[in-house]
Amino acid sequence: MPNAFVRYVAGFETLVHRGRQLASAPCDPPQLQPVAGGAPVCLIFSPHPDDEAISGALPWRLRSEAGWRVVNVAVTLGSLVQRRAERWLELRRCCDFLGFDLVSASGESVHGLERISPQTASAEPRYWADCVARVAALLSHFGPRVVVCPHALDGHPAHMGTHHLVLDALRRLDPSPGPHVLQSEYWNTQMQPGLMVELGRRQVADLIAALSLHAGEVARNPYHLTLPAWFMDGVRRGAERVGVAGRATPDFAFAALYGWQRWHAGTLEPVPPRLMPLATTIDPFFA
Repeated sequence: MPNAFVRYVAGFETLVHRGRQLASAPCDPPQLQPVAGGAPVCLIFSPHPDDEAISGALPWRLRSEAGWRVVNVAVTLGSLVQRRAERWLELRRCCDFLGFDLVSASGESVHGLERISPQTASAEPRYWADCVARVAALLSHFGPRVVVCPHALDGHPAHMGTHHLVLDALRRLDPSPGPHVLQSEYWNTQMQPGLMVELGRRQVADLIAALSLHAGEVARNPYHLTLPAWFMDGVRRGAERVGVAGRATPDFAFAALYGWQRWHAGTLEPVPPRLMPLATTIDPFFA
Protein backbone atom coordinates (compact mmCIF):
# COMPACT_ATOMS: atom_id res chain seq x y z
CA MET A 1 0.00 0.00 0.00
CA PRO A 2 1.43 3.45 -0.89
CA ASN A 3 2.43 5.63 1.99
CA ALA A 4 -0.48 8.05 2.36
CA PHE A 5 1.73 10.56 4.19
CA VAL A 6 3.88 11.26 1.12
CA ARG A 7 1.31 13.76 -0.14
CA TYR A 8 1.08 15.24 3.33
CA VAL A 9 4.85 15.83 3.43
CA ALA A 10 4.81 17.11 -0.15
CA GLY A 11 2.32 19.76 0.94
CA PHE A 12 4.86 21.16 3.40
CA GLU A 13 7.58 21.11 0.76
CA THR A 14 5.35 22.92 -1.71
CA LEU A 15 4.50 25.60 0.84
CA VAL A 16 8.17 26.36 1.42
CA HIS A 17 8.84 26.63 -2.32
CA ARG A 18 5.82 28.90 -2.79
CA GLY A 19 6.94 30.97 0.14
CA ARG A 20 10.13 31.89 -1.71
CA GLN A 21 7.97 33.76 -4.20
CA LEU A 22 6.55 35.86 -1.35
CA ALA A 23 9.95 36.88 0.00
CA SER A 24 9.86 40.29 -1.66
CA ALA A 25 6.09 40.78 -1.68
CA PRO A 26 5.00 44.16 -0.25
CA CYS A 27 3.19 43.88 3.07
CA ASP A 28 1.36 46.63 4.91
CA PRO A 29 2.38 46.86 8.58
CA PRO A 30 -0.19 45.94 11.21
CA GLN A 31 -2.48 48.69 12.43
CA LEU A 32 -1.23 49.53 15.92
CA GLN A 33 -2.40 52.02 18.49
CA PRO A 34 0.24 54.49 19.74
CA VAL A 35 1.86 53.47 23.01
CA ALA A 36 0.40 55.49 25.86
CA GLY A 37 2.66 57.45 28.16
CA GLY A 38 3.60 55.39 31.20
CA ALA A 39 2.95 52.08 29.42
CA PRO A 40 4.92 49.14 30.82
CA VAL A 41 8.15 48.38 28.98
CA CYS A 42 9.50 45.15 27.55
CA LEU A 43 13.21 45.18 26.64
CA ILE A 44 14.45 42.62 24.09
CA PHE A 45 18.20 42.06 24.11
CA SER A 46 18.86 40.75 20.59
CA PRO A 47 22.28 39.18 19.93
CA HIS A 48 21.85 39.81 16.18
CA PRO A 49 19.51 41.74 13.93
CA ASP A 50 16.58 39.35 13.29
CA ASP A 51 16.40 37.94 16.83
CA GLU A 52 13.82 40.59 17.70
CA ALA A 53 11.43 38.81 15.32
CA ILE A 54 12.55 35.21 15.92
CA SER A 55 12.20 35.54 19.70
CA GLY A 56 9.53 38.21 19.50
CA ALA A 57 6.37 36.17 20.06
CA LEU A 58 5.76 37.39 23.59
CA PRO A 59 6.92 40.99 22.94
CA TRP A 60 4.67 41.10 19.88
CA ARG A 61 1.66 40.04 21.91
CA LEU A 62 2.52 42.59 24.60
CA ARG A 63 2.76 45.33 21.95
CA SER A 64 -0.22 44.41 19.79
CA GLU A 65 -2.67 43.22 22.45
CA ALA A 66 -1.77 45.11 25.61
CA GLY A 67 -0.25 48.35 24.29
CA TRP A 68 3.12 47.86 25.96
CA ARG A 69 6.19 49.76 24.85
CA VAL A 70 8.64 47.26 23.36
CA VAL A 71 12.27 48.35 22.95
CA ASN A 72 14.66 46.21 20.97
CA VAL A 73 18.27 46.52 22.12
CA ALA A 74 20.66 45.58 19.30
CA VAL A 75 23.55 43.95 21.17
CA THR A 76 25.67 43.25 18.07
CA LEU A 77 25.23 43.84 14.35
CA GLY A 78 26.81 40.57 13.30
CA SER A 79 30.34 39.54 12.43
CA LEU A 80 30.49 40.86 8.85
CA VAL A 81 31.68 44.45 9.13
CA GLN A 82 30.75 45.23 5.53
CA ARG A 83 27.12 44.24 6.20
CA ARG A 84 26.54 46.18 9.41
CA ALA A 85 25.21 49.42 7.95
CA GLU A 86 22.78 47.48 5.78
CA ARG A 87 21.76 45.23 8.66
CA TRP A 88 20.98 48.27 10.79
CA LEU A 89 18.66 49.59 8.07
CA GLU A 90 16.96 46.19 7.80
CA LEU A 91 16.62 46.09 11.57
CA ARG A 92 15.08 49.55 11.59
CA ARG A 93 12.51 48.46 8.98
CA CYS A 94 11.66 45.35 10.99
CA CYS A 95 11.22 47.28 14.24
CA ASP A 96 9.13 49.95 12.51
CA PHE A 97 6.91 47.22 11.08
CA LEU A 98 6.29 45.74 14.53
CA GLY A 99 6.03 49.07 16.31
CA PHE A 100 9.14 48.37 18.41
CA ASP A 101 11.54 51.09 19.46
CA LEU A 102 15.19 50.47 18.56
CA VAL A 103 18.38 51.31 20.42
CA SER A 104 21.92 50.01 20.21
CA ALA A 105 23.64 48.54 23.26
CA SER A 106 26.72 50.56 22.28
CA GLY A 107 24.79 53.82 22.42
CA GLU A 108 25.50 54.55 18.74
CA SER A 109 23.32 53.77 15.74
CA VAL A 110 24.91 51.41 13.21
CA HIS A 111 27.40 50.28 15.86
CA GLY A 112 26.88 47.31 18.15
CA LEU A 113 29.06 45.80 20.81
CA GLU A 114 31.97 43.56 19.83
CA ARG A 115 33.16 40.13 21.00
CA ILE A 116 30.08 39.32 23.05
CA SER A 117 30.67 35.72 24.11
CA PRO A 118 30.95 33.73 27.35
CA GLN A 119 34.77 33.92 27.15
CA THR A 120 35.06 37.70 26.95
CA ALA A 121 34.24 38.31 30.62
CA SER A 122 37.36 36.47 31.76
CA ALA A 123 39.60 37.23 28.76
CA GLU A 124 38.85 41.00 28.64
CA PRO A 125 37.46 41.97 32.06
CA ARG A 126 37.79 45.75 31.57
CA TYR A 127 36.05 45.67 28.19
CA TRP A 128 33.35 43.34 29.55
CA ALA A 129 32.75 45.64 32.52
CA ASP A 130 32.22 48.54 30.12
CA CYS A 131 29.67 46.50 28.12
CA VAL A 132 27.88 45.51 31.32
CA ALA A 133 27.75 49.15 32.42
CA ARG A 134 26.12 50.14 29.12
CA VAL A 135 23.45 47.47 29.46
CA ALA A 136 22.87 48.32 33.13
CA ALA A 137 22.34 51.95 32.11
CA LEU A 138 19.66 50.88 29.63
CA LEU A 139 17.93 48.76 32.26
CA SER A 140 18.00 51.66 34.69
CA HIS A 141 16.77 54.14 32.08
CA PHE A 142 13.84 52.11 30.77
CA GLY A 143 12.85 50.34 34.02
CA PRO A 144 11.39 47.37 32.14
CA ARG A 145 8.73 45.12 33.60
CA VAL A 146 9.84 42.33 31.24
CA VAL A 147 13.32 41.56 29.88
CA VAL A 148 13.82 39.05 27.05
CA CYS A 149 17.24 37.54 26.38
CA PRO A 150 18.58 34.16 25.19
CA HIS A 151 19.03 31.33 27.66
CA ALA A 152 22.49 30.41 28.90
CA LEU A 153 23.04 27.47 26.53
CA ASP A 154 21.47 28.84 23.35
CA GLY A 155 24.23 27.40 21.19
CA HIS A 156 25.69 30.48 19.49
CA PRO A 157 28.50 32.39 21.27
CA ALA A 158 26.77 35.76 20.83
CA HIS A 159 23.50 34.37 22.19
CA MET A 160 25.14 32.83 25.24
CA GLY A 161 27.27 35.93 25.71
CA THR A 162 24.17 38.13 25.60
CA HIS A 163 22.60 36.02 28.34
CA HIS A 164 25.59 36.54 30.64
CA LEU A 165 25.80 40.23 29.71
CA VAL A 166 22.20 40.87 30.73
CA LEU A 167 22.48 38.93 33.98
CA ASP A 168 25.70 40.73 34.93
CA ALA A 169 23.94 44.03 34.25
CA LEU A 170 20.94 43.05 36.38
CA ARG A 171 23.32 42.39 39.29
CA ARG A 172 24.30 46.08 39.21
CA LEU A 173 20.75 47.26 39.80
CA ASP A 174 18.84 47.87 43.00
CA PRO A 175 18.22 44.46 44.65
CA SER A 176 14.51 45.18 45.11
CA PRO A 177 12.07 43.14 42.98
CA GLY A 178 13.14 43.59 39.40
CA PRO A 179 11.79 42.58 36.00
CA HIS A 180 10.43 39.30 34.81
CA VAL A 181 13.24 37.65 32.84
CA LEU A 182 12.05 35.65 29.83
CA GLN A 183 14.76 33.49 28.28
CA SER A 184 14.30 32.79 24.58
CA GLU A 185 15.65 29.91 22.53
CA TYR A 186 16.64 29.39 18.92
CA TRP A 187 19.97 27.63 18.32
CA ASN A 188 19.41 25.32 21.28
CA THR A 189 16.25 24.39 23.13
CA GLN A 190 16.25 24.76 26.90
CA MET A 191 15.70 22.04 29.46
CA GLN A 192 13.14 23.84 31.60
CA PRO A 193 11.01 26.37 29.72
CA GLY A 194 8.47 27.98 32.01
CA LEU A 195 6.10 29.78 29.65
CA MET A 196 4.25 28.58 26.56
CA VAL A 197 2.84 31.49 24.55
CA GLU A 198 0.15 30.64 22.03
CA LEU A 199 0.19 32.40 18.67
CA GLY A 200 -2.53 32.61 16.06
CA ARG A 201 -2.00 32.52 12.31
CA ARG A 202 -2.02 36.33 12.10
CA GLN A 203 0.63 36.72 14.80
CA VAL A 204 2.85 34.15 13.08
CA ALA A 205 2.31 35.83 9.71
CA ASP A 206 3.24 39.22 11.20
CA LEU A 207 6.48 37.82 12.63
CA ILE A 208 7.35 36.16 9.29
CA ALA A 209 6.68 39.41 7.43
CA ALA A 210 8.86 41.29 9.90
CA LEU A 211 11.64 38.72 9.61
CA SER A 212 11.50 38.91 5.81
CA LEU A 213 12.58 42.56 6.07
CA HIS A 214 16.06 41.28 6.98
CA ALA A 215 16.40 40.87 3.23
CA GLY A 216 20.12 40.16 3.03
CA GLU A 217 19.89 37.39 5.61
CA VAL A 218 16.84 35.56 4.28
CA ALA A 219 18.20 35.83 0.71
CA ARG A 220 21.02 33.46 1.62
CA ASN A 221 18.89 31.28 3.90
CA PRO A 222 15.10 31.67 3.84
CA TYR A 223 14.72 30.67 7.48
CA HIS A 224 11.71 32.93 7.88
CA LEU A 225 9.70 30.38 5.90
CA THR A 226 10.31 27.67 8.49
CA LEU A 227 9.17 29.82 11.42
CA PRO A 228 5.68 28.24 11.46
CA ALA A 229 7.27 24.79 11.82
CA TRP A 230 9.41 26.11 14.69
CA PHE A 231 6.31 27.39 16.48
CA MET A 232 4.44 24.14 15.77
CA ASP A 233 7.25 22.20 17.39
CA GLY A 234 6.96 24.58 20.32
CA VAL A 235 3.49 23.13 20.92
CA ARG A 236 4.88 19.58 20.96
CA ARG A 237 7.66 20.40 23.41
CA GLY A 238 5.65 22.85 25.48
CA ALA A 239 2.88 20.34 26.10
CA GLU A 240 5.35 18.12 27.97
CA ARG A 241 7.93 20.63 29.24
CA VAL A 242 5.63 23.46 30.37
CA GLY A 243 2.35 21.60 30.67
CA VAL A 244 1.86 18.28 32.45
CA ALA A 245 3.64 15.28 30.94
CA GLY A 246 1.23 12.65 29.70
CA ARG A 247 -1.74 15.01 29.43
CA ALA A 248 -3.41 15.88 26.14
CA THR A 249 -1.64 18.53 24.05
CA PRO A 250 -3.31 21.95 24.37
CA ASP A 251 -5.35 22.98 21.36
CA PHE A 252 -2.67 25.35 20.03
CA ALA A 253 -1.43 25.36 16.44
CA PHE A 254 1.60 27.55 17.22
CA ALA A 255 3.47 28.47 20.38
CA ALA A 256 6.76 29.97 21.54
CA LEU A 257 8.60 28.77 24.63
CA TYR A 258 10.51 30.86 27.16
CA GLY A 259 12.33 30.25 30.39
CA TRP A 260 10.64 32.39 33.04
CA GLN A 261 12.11 33.80 36.23
CA ARG A 262 11.74 36.97 38.30
CA TRP A 263 14.81 38.99 39.27
CA HIS A 264 14.80 39.46 43.03
CA ALA A 265 17.49 40.20 45.62
CA GLY A 266 20.30 39.72 43.13
CA THR A 267 19.20 36.38 41.73
CA LEU A 268 16.68 34.73 39.43
CA GLU A 269 13.70 33.25 41.24
CA PRO A 270 11.58 30.66 39.40
CA VAL A 271 8.00 31.37 38.40
CA PRO A 272 5.53 28.46 38.26
CA PRO A 273 5.15 27.14 34.67
CA ARG A 274 2.16 28.52 32.81
CA LEU A 275 0.43 28.44 29.45
CA MET A 276 -0.62 31.73 27.85
CA PRO A 277 -3.51 31.05 25.45
CA LEU A 278 -4.57 33.66 22.93
CA ALA A 279 -7.79 34.26 24.84
CA THR A 280 -5.88 35.15 28.00
CA THR A 281 -5.38 38.75 29.08
CA ILE A 282 -1.59 39.22 29.23
CA ASP A 283 -1.05 41.95 31.82
CA PRO A 284 -1.82 39.90 34.97
CA PHE A 285 0.98 37.49 34.06
CA PHE A 286 3.57 40.19 34.60
CA ALA A 287 2.25 42.24 37.52
